[in-house]
Amino acid sequence: MKTSLIHANLGKGRWFELSLAEQLGNIGSEVFRASHAEGKDEKLFWAAIERALELFDLTLEDPRWKGRRREIARAREVFCDAVYSGKRYQSSWHDLVRYFDEFAFVARKSL
Repeated sequence: MKTSLIHANLGKGRWFELSLAEQLGNIGSEVFRASHAEGKDEKLFWAAIERALELFDLTLEDPRWKGRRREIARAREVFCDAVYSGKRYQSSWHDLVRYFDEFAFVARKSL
């Protein structure tokens, strides 16, 4: 995994205090931003993608999710597919936003 550059403070420990639902909900925020910037603002689009990928990588580094890494890695793969028009898995921004919203709802509910 790469060293965190954008989310330096999160990579130093704060990220690893969040629940899986909170982590995936935060990834979902970047997915949402990317979906809304696509075709409108290329700079914002790619910045959101880079942030989302970094958060995916931080989540995959979290030792608590050892048994969930395959699922998290698959979500990352489907996200990358959506970035490149969903040709492999027919993934769409709409479906990804709905998927990650569920984690945000769970995280919010447990506060």
